[in-house]
This record gives sequence, structure tokens and C-alpha cells, in this order.
Amino acid sequence: MKKEAYYKYSKYLKEKYGVRVHRISIDAGLTCPNRDGTLSKYGCIYCDQRGSGSGAFTLRNLSIEEQVKNGIEFAKKRFGAKKFFIYFQSFTNTYAPLERLKKLYERALSISEYKKEIVGLIIGTRPDCVPDDVLDLIASYKSKGLEVWIEYGVQSIHYRTLKKINRGHGLWEIFDAIKRTGKRGINIAVHTIIGLPGENRGEIMETAKVLSTCNIQGIKIHPLYIVKDTHMAKMYKMGKYSPLELEEYIELVSEYITYLRNDIIIQRITGDAKREELIAPLWILKKTEVLNKIERYMIEHNLYQGKNWPPTRPL
Repeated sequence: MKKEAYYKYSKYLKEKYGVRVHRISIDAGLTCPNRDGTLSKYGCIYCDQRGSGSGAFTLRNLSIEEQVKNGIEFAKKRFGAKKFFIYFQSFTNTYAPLERLKKLYERALSISEYKKEIVGLIIGTRPDCVPDDVLDLIASYKSKGLEVWIEYGVQSIHYRTLKKINRGHGLWEIFDAIKRTGKRGINIAVHTIIGLPGENRGEIMETAKVLSTCNIQGIKIHPLYIVKDTHMAKMYKMGKYSPLELEEYIELVSEYITYLRNDIIIQRITGDAKREELIAPLWILKKTEVLNKIERYMIEHNLYQGKNWPPTRPL
């Protein structure tokens, strides 16, 4: 049997559900402590006005119910999807009073015509915005037969980098959130970025090594790309940052994957950007080509997930 280069999310879903499963992205109209003045008013340097999400509520004023219905019907027709995860994606989806969050989650999960088709709940958030009562609420949906995930924006384990990109938290908050979330039996996926300003190859790989020691079940790996109306766009225009070339990213992400435990589900290894908003690099738009090149490179160089885990030298 052909050995796969990495543990793909599509394989995990197919094995568990036997049908095509699709995420329905939700913009609940929430904000972020990095935008409302609690930590900062400017957000992370790469984040635009959609908060790394669809902008369906923030920009188009669609209700949660409309977003769920439109998303499911589109996924059925376009992809032949049969089952669905509700994915609260935009901004920080645990950053509100408990009762408000409960109402938002319930609205998305309680549309009668889709109840039998919705199999999971995914909450995107920050590691410094998950009080215990909110984690308890999210964990409670497991008892309703749903597969429950929290996705944490981690990006890097290095404090210098986190400060440079204006994250507003450090490594302690990451470890603390993962520990408290894992105790409740909630699946955890982390988001990381390759190509952050100032990070060298060794620091990039250190993030993979450290996260592999943590109780995480999934990871999303993104190349840093630049979209309009962000601080990164200003840096790029002033010549203070140059994004990775495709060949550089392929080499880095391929090595990165070798430091990940082989049971971690790799949910993403490239980025998605709207053509009209993307400034650079333009290779981001060729998603299928990028994925194929990464897999081909890994196979040709005998690289695979977990090859270098555990590290031969102490962390």
C-alpha cells in the first residue's frame, strides 16, 4: 500500500462518516480583544476586516440562520456533501457573555430541517479567551451527539514573533488553554503560520516540535499571505516584508510536517484568499497545484509526517 505523506483531514472524515462532510462557516458578528481596545485596536498584522472569516454578518448582514441554510444548500449542490460541521470562524467566537454565546451556538445548531445532517460544532477562537464556563458550554454539545472542536489561533510559539504580529498573548496562554480544553474531552486544532516576519527555519520547526508535545488532535498550517487593508499590506508596500516564494514554502512545510506526531490530523497546508483582496504571493490562488507540489516533493524526498518525531535532540 502506498504510504501517504501526511494524515489528511479528508481521510479522517471519510473514515469516520463514510460520506462527504463540509464545514459551514459562520460569522456571528463578534469581535476580538485585539480590536475592541482591550488589548489593541488594530488586530493582528495580517488580519483584515472580515476577521479571517467569511464576513457574512459583519459585511453582508446575513443572519446565522441564513448563513447555515445558504452554506448547506451550496455545499450539497457544489460538492455533493451529505453531513455538515457548523464552524464559527470569524473573529473570536468565545469572546462574549456566556448567555449570548449559548444563544448563538443554539441558533446555528437548531434549524429543524438540517438537524439530522449537522454532525459537528467547531469554534474558532484565541487561547486567551476561553474561560472555564465557556469551555463547559462547548463541551456540553458532545452529549448531544456532536463532534466538538475548538480551533486555537497559535501562529507561533515564540514570544518575539507573537509580539511582532500583535497577537496580544504568549506561550503560557497557549499551554493553559490546551490543558483546560483537553481535560473536557474537546478536540483541539491549532492554527500556525509559516513565513512570519523575522522567523528563521529553526524557529519555524521549533513550533512544530513543541506543539507535537501538546494534547492536540489537529493542525492547520498556513503560509503568510498579504491581503488589502492590513498592517502587513503597509509593510509590504514599504519594502519591510517579502512573502515566501512557492519553492521556499514547499521545502519549509514539508520539513515542518516531519516534526508532527503522525496521529495529528493535518486539516490544511496552504491558504485561501479572495483574488480581489490578495496582494501577494499570487501562488496562493493555485491551491490544487500547491497541494500537489507539496505531496510530490515529500514523496520524492522520502519525507512524511512523524519522520523526525520525536526529535533526536532534546527540545
